[in-house]
Amino acid sequence: MSTMIDPLGVPSLHGRVSTEEWEMRVNLAACYRLAAHFRMTDLIYTHISARVPGEEHHFLINAFGLLWDEITASNLVKVTAEGEIVDDPTGLGINQAGYVIHSAVHRGRPEINCVIHTHTAAGVGVSAQEHGLLPISQHAMRLTGNVGYHDYEGVALDLDEQARLIEDLGARMTMILCNHGLLSCGTTVRQAFDYLYYLERACQAQISALAGGSKLRMPPPEVAEKVARQFERPGYQEKKGEWRALLRMLDRTQPSYKQ
Repeated sequence: MSTMIDPLGVPSLHGRVSTEEWEMRVNLAACYRLAAHFRMTDLIYTHISARVPGEEHHFLINAFGLLWDEITASNLVKVTAEGEIVDDPTGLGINQAGYVIHSAVHRGRPEINCVIHTHTAAGVGVSAQEHGLLPISQHAMRLTGNVGYHDYEGVALDLDEQARLIEDLGARMTMILCNHGLLSCGTTVRQAFDYLYYLERACQAQISALAGGSKLRMPPPEVAEKVARQFERPGYQEKKGEWRALLRMLDRTQPSYKQ
C-alpha cells in the first residue's frame, strides 16, 4: 500500500480502493490539472465529475474549496446520485450547484462516465450571444449537431431544473449553458476533456473573430457536417494520442495528481 501524502495531507487511497476506481481517480485528477493548465478554471466554483466503476450510482467530484491544481486522486469526494457524501477526505463538502448539474447528467445519461462544467471568459461570452456557436472554425465545425443549449434559470440549486437540463442536452456530448458557461460529457475522462478542449477553443476563435469587426466567412452547412463526420469516423478516437501526451506532461511537471 502506498504511503504517499497529497499536498493537503490526505493519505493516499492507492491500494484501498479497487484498481478500476483508482485508475478513474487518477484520470479525473489529471483532467482537473489539465483544465487548470489550459486556464479553464473559475477559482473554486466549477467542477468535473466521474462515475465510480462498479458503483454506477456513485460519482467522484472536487471538494468545495480546492483550486483545480490542488486536486489529487485521493482528495476527490465520493457522492451518491442522491447527494449523500460517501467519502470526503478533506471534510470540505461539495458545491451544491455542482451536485445538481452532475447528478442530473449521470442519472439521465447512464452511458456517460465523465462530465465537465466550466465558466471560461470565451465560453461565457459565446453563451451570451443569441446565435450561439457559429461554424466559423474547424474546432466549431467538428461539433456540428453535437451542441445543445440550456436557458439560464439562475444558480443551479433547484432540483427541478435537472429534467430540463437533461432534455436540452439530449443525446449530445456538449452543451452551452446560456449566460453561464460550457458543459461536456464523455464515456471516458479523456473523451470529455477532448470535447471540452475543442469547444473552448471554438469559443475563443469566435470571440476573437467577432472582436475584429469584419464580416465573417461562413462555410456551407454541408462542409460543417462533413467536418463533424470526419472527426467521428470509425477508429479515429482510438488512435488519438493527445491524452497520453498530456499525461506525460503532467508526470514531468506536477506528478502529485497521482497521489
